[in-house]
Amino acid sequence: MPTPNGSVSKQQHLWSASWDCWSDQRFVCDDIDTIDLVFSFDHLGFQQDNCSSMSSTSLMKKDDGWAIVLGLLLLAISLGAVLVTMPTVAPEVDVPPEIKSPLKSWIAKPGGWSESPQEALFPDGKPSPVPGILAVCGILLLAFSVAVRSIDGRVKAFAVAFPFIFLLGVAAIVMEGQTVVKHYGFSDALWALLLGGIIANTIGTPAFIRPAVRTELYIKTGLVLLGADILFHKLLAMGVPGIFVAWVVTPIVLTTTFWFGQKILKIESPSLNMVISADMSVCGVSAAIATAAACRAKKEELSVAVGLSMAFTAVMMVVMPLAIKAMGMNEVLGGAWIGGTIDSTGAVGAAGAILGQQAAEVAVTIKMIQNILIGVIAFFVALYWVKFQTPAEEGMNVGMGEIWRRFPKFVLGFLAASVAFTLVARFMPRGDEIVAASISGSAKTLRTWLFCLAFVSIGLETNFRDLASQFKGGKPLVLYVVGQSLNLALTLFMAWLMFEKVFPNAVSAVAP
Repeated sequence: MPTPNGSVSKQQHLWSASWDCWSDQRFVCDDIDTIDLVFSFDHLGFQQDNCSSMSSTSLMKKDDGWAIVLGLLLLAISLGAVLVTMPTVAPEVDVPPEIKSPLKSWIAKPGGWSESPQEALFPDGKPSPVPGILAVCGILLLAFSVAVRSIDGRVKAFAVAFPFIFLLGVAAIVMEGQTVVKHYGFSDALWALLLGGIIANTIGTPAFIRPAVRTELYIKTGLVLLGADILFHKLLAMGVPGIFVAWVVTPIVLTTTFWFGQKILKIESPSLNMVISADMSVCGVSAAIATAAACRAKKEELSVAVGLSMAFTAVMMVVMPLAIKAMGMNEVLGGAWIGGTIDSTGAVGAAGAILGQQAAEVAVTIKMIQNILIGVIAFFVALYWVKFQTPAEEGMNVGMGEIWRRFPKFVLGFLAASVAFTLVARFMPRGDEIVAASISGSAKTLRTWLFCLAFVSIGLETNFRDLASQFKGGKPLVLYVVGQSLNLALTLFMAWLMFEKVFPNAVSAVAP
């Protein structure tokens, strides 16, 4: 009801904003200060409302701001714990003691199993990960409660709902740990999507769980943590040949596939086109997540890309080693081809190992170099989207101020983490060991949990009918097949040119 002066009250703004969030409608406003608590479930990206102004403190009322703060804080704690407890080395000691993280036993996830899921939580002859799992739940609950208090103030509702989201995440990671399932690359993200989707499309997502369904917050915090794993100095691990295979082919495949989807297939959603293109050309799920956030993709579009990636990864990790052996390729060329084309890093290692130890090392190194592109691709996709794609859709031009307002700020947190950990690894004594201990001891496990919770949330918001509509006409499948075919051809040519003709001895330093 309008107030006496004809304006709409702040309470009515809040009620309308809340209703629009649940009904997946876009909310348009004139005054940002009255709806700082609003965020859209329609997109994974930073999706700002159509408002003309924004207060200077609004970033800390958004998922991006808290993703940066929490992500960098968790990384600082992970790194600090290693530095504080790092053993001192006497000059006369030839072999220094191993650097370990004291947080490793406190930050855990379900382990692997072969016959009974109980093995994942209570393995025979090994410490149970359950205390570490409970610790992770408590840490994330505390951290996100602080963020939620600033974002929309629904702390109590979030605290009640979060354990149920976390339990679904536990179930997803347990399913992923089964030996055969893990071998074929069906990660926890797929199981999380399925579990959440089944609930959403059968009994419906219970209302009391919805306050903890915060896809953006989980996924962007996880992406900031991912930045610590992307070390720029590793770009030179295999020299010029590795850079050409990973960094020249990938952008060509991505841009060509995106153009093909828009101009030839005429896919209606540019964001769906971009997420599939990045997923297929860079490194699978992680690239899809980062690109989806950068181009404001819908949750259903990310689900489509992840599903396609996992299906093709399972096939390629079996077929490619057989094809390489049949064609008589050497291990170096075969490993480089696998590393530049199969999406999942784990699947790359498994497929390379089928050919031999040298092939596995070359494949993983190429994939590692390619992974560095995640942040670079996300950054330039975000710039392209706010400068060209969104203005084209809205029929308007944007200046630098508008570009900054729309730019997904979490990308800056990702890059900051990457630069900081690269400097530690490059310039501190035993820096590589310190970074490895920080990441393997806690940061990587926390990132796994955050991505899993994000996909649980996506599943709980997904309507299978809407998801099926994304495959209309089979265009996403055609796009993936055509793009991956181009990727296979160009990567093989570049690997042959670099490792067979131009730099035939380049691999000896990495994989003798």
